[in-house]
Amino acid sequence: MKVSGRERLSGDTVPELLLFNKPFGVISQFRESAHGTTLKAFIDVPNVHPAGRLDKDSEGLLLLTNDGALQTRIAHPSGKIEKTYWVQVDGVPTQDQLRALRSGIDLRWGRTRKASVTEISPPALSPRSPPIRYRKNQPTSWLAMTITEGKHRQVREMTASVGLPTLRLFRVSIGPWTTTGLESGCWRRIRVNLPHQSRSKHRRSP
Repeated sequence: MKVSGRERLSGDTVPELLLFNKPFGVISQFRESAHGTTLKAFIDVPNVHPAGRLDKDSEGLLLLTNDGALQTRIAHPSGKIEKTYWVQVDGVPTQDQLRALRSGIDLRWGRTRKASVTEISPPALSPRSPPIRYRKNQPTSWLAMTITEGKHRQVREMTASVGLPTLRLFRVSIGPWTTTGLESGCWRRIRVNLPHQSRSKHRRSP
């Protein structure tokens, strides 16, 4: 996986990764915002930054790290790290709609890569606040979607383009890291062993 020239964020400290189960409505930044609650309300750890983003109206796994090389490896599209989402959509998907999502969708920024898309039973998630708006006599369905790009609002645009608007979006995993055992609004810290060459290459110059 190619790593660009991003410097480490905290000198020679051991690379760490924080796994955060982001609630709905939280903005993926530490800087205070007039538009809502930020990460600062949940995480009091110095020198960590999000590796990628998760929209305010989406939930689930957000990774944060103190290491610039690791941050780039996770977030950059060239890494092709798999990201899996549980997606509640408005309607019941047809086989044609599922095939279209799997094979690639032409969006405003280009064609998406092939994706893994399957129908699933409703997952055991914490109730969302506020809850989604249900419409009487309008069924909803859940999909598990795995993509390797993660463009801005990509999953929402993909489902909308085939006539299945997204009602709720929960990111359950990024690569080997998942929300398993993490309640909404909680986080845990893990250590990550990067190859020595990758770490030393991105140290700050003296």
